Amino acid sequence: MESRWLEDFLSLVDTRNFSRSAEARYTTQPAFSRRIKSLEDWVGAKLFDRTTQPISLTPSGERFRPVAEEVLRRLLQGREDARRVGETSANLIRFSATHSLSLTFFPSWIRSIEAKTHTFNIRLDSCQFNDCMQSLIKGESHFAISHAHPQVEMNLPPMHFTSKLVGTDRLLPVTLPDSAGSPLDKLPGTEDEPIHYLAYTETSAIGQAVEHMINNVEEPVYLDKVFVSQLAAVLKTLSREGRGMAWLPESSISDELASGSLVLAGGEKWFIPVEIRIFRSRERLPAMAEELWSILEGEAVPSDAPSPEHC
Repeated sequence: MESRWLEDFLSLVDTRNFSRSAEARYTTQPAFSRRIKSLEDWVGAKLFDRTTQPISLTPSGERFRPVAEEVLRRLLQGREDARRVGETSANLIRFSATHSLSLTFFPSWIRSIEAKTHTFNIRLDSCQFNDCMQSLIKGESHFAISHAHPQVEMNLPPMHFTSKLVGTDRLLPVTLPDSAGSPLDKLPGTEDEPIHYLAYTETSAIGQAVEHMINNVEEPVYLDKVFVSQLAAVLKTLSREGRGMAWLPESSISDELASGSLVLAGGEKWFIPVEIRIFRSRERLPAMAEELWSILEGEAVPSDAPSPEHC
């Protein structure tokens, strides 16, 4: 059994699509499928039901999933621990954060912590939501920072991982204004003239929160999905160019809203409150990482802030 088979398995659990996982794992779909089949042969049971769309885990796959996560996490954590023995920078704290939070939240957040204590030796890897969570699971980062929402599955077993609220945000529907300052795209749209919708990919945490709201809002919403991206920054650029409407983190568009280069496409009923959370393993971290966590533990959390179900 090869460790990369476990990585393939967990990738397919996330995407539920052979083509997307093959692309994410930098291989061809036939080669990826063969590796999944090799893992199933090694386990001695079918792990995926290929007759459903998207594919789903079989009961055997559901039972094997936490085992794969734990084995891979311990294996990679052990590798990282061994590497750290010889590192000259033993005090390095490693973060992974989603692209949008790496740009808009992390710099000021860590600066505010260091202003109260001292400067930390930090590495920040900016990546997609799923990659952030996988980096934490694999032990490649000490902390992961992401938007969180009660309807977004973080795929971090609570017996092994915990989290802390470090900020709040809102996803706001915005669009380019016309010459009079009114929104070019206005929710909820109409059947004859649906709104040009700039959407996130299915694996985006923000995108999952938006899709949940769209699917559960009381009135019909008429959207024409004209563009899809993993990055809020890309959707913001396209929205500013008049390509359509996007739900963007308020923290990333405060300047545009103030200047009027972007305007709201709908009222507060279309706003989506989200949390900004920092995640970590429950296992003991290196001393400097534990020091930073203890500082966060001492900070007050807003009393009205809900805690995500999956954290």
